[in-house]
Amino acid sequence: MSRSKSLSKSQNTATQPGLVVAAHGRHCLVEAPDGQRLICHARGKRNEVVVGDTVRWAPTGDEGIIEAVDERRNLFHRQDEWRTKSFAANIDLVLILLAAEPEFSESQLTRALIAAEAAGIEALIVLNKRDVQPAFDRAWERLAPYRRMGYAVLPLCLRPALQAEPSGLDELKARLDQRSTLVLGPSGVGKSTLVNGLVPHASAQTGEISRALNSGKHTTTSTTWYWTDAQRHTALIDSPGFQEFGLAHIEPEHLAQLMPDLRGALGGCRFYNCTHRQEPGCSVTSAVASPDHPEGSISATRYRLYLELHAQLSSQRAF
Repeated sequence: MSRSKSLSKSQNTATQPGLVVAAHGRHCLVEAPDGQRLICHARGKRNEVVVGDTVRWAPTGDEGIIEAVDERRNLFHRQDEWRTKSFAANIDLVLILLAAEPEFSESQLTRALIAAEAAGIEALIVLNKRDVQPAFDRAWERLAPYRRMGYAVLPLCLRPALQAEPSGLDELKARLDQRSTLVLGPSGVGKSTLVNGLVPHASAQTGEISRALNSGKHTTTSTTWYWTDAQRHTALIDSPGFQEFGLAHIEPEHLAQLMPDLRGALGGCRFYNCTHRQEPGCSVTSAVASPDHPEGSISATRYRLYLELHAQLSSQRAF
């Protein structure tokens, strides 16, 4: 039996189970086991509920009060200008959608992958716009280091009528089946097209959620849980703000362990507290590819990203 975190001092014995499918401010939309949805509020001033939470709630008039949040399997974070915020829980897979055009940011990709590693969630990289050549081939080659690290990378074309080859959508659907998948991606990569293609009546569902929460905002301004099938076995969680990923909750000394290529080079450093930056006898720096050692197991770009992220995390700890 899962443990629950109480949101009130007194438990209501008439509580019911539910799933949080959307949240805005102190309001959230909870889905009951029969599929009915209603607005719920957390007790107190702080709202500790995120999309994907399973909760216990009690009815109060036409709405509900969340009495407890079940223990989470995992929790995903992102960073705004001021602080790190949790925004999705109980995820099976993180799908990072990129495209041949616009050119993807390897820094953003790395941040998302590290966030998934830190939360213990499997990551899947999908490269869209297979029909856009030669940009697709260039982007695919840029992802070669990630394939070598063991990440699954799938090609995709969300405009299959423009090409003779299979779109890749069937293979993607097979990987998503029976799982709860968080979909991430910058603007222009086809994220809305993907969600609308996989989720029946996605736009209508979004409109209903927006009206229910009275957010007055557009579809992609808040994290939303969608079922892709009538049996409610497979889910997509759509969230905006790919560029907002922050890693402030990660200790800088743990960063290398969350990057598979660097992790593979750990264990041979001269100093036990090596930061893998300028120390002599570092097994990580010796594995970085360079003009003198082009066969290094860590690309120069990935190592540069490590240095940048380590510096950022260290500076955040200083304040």
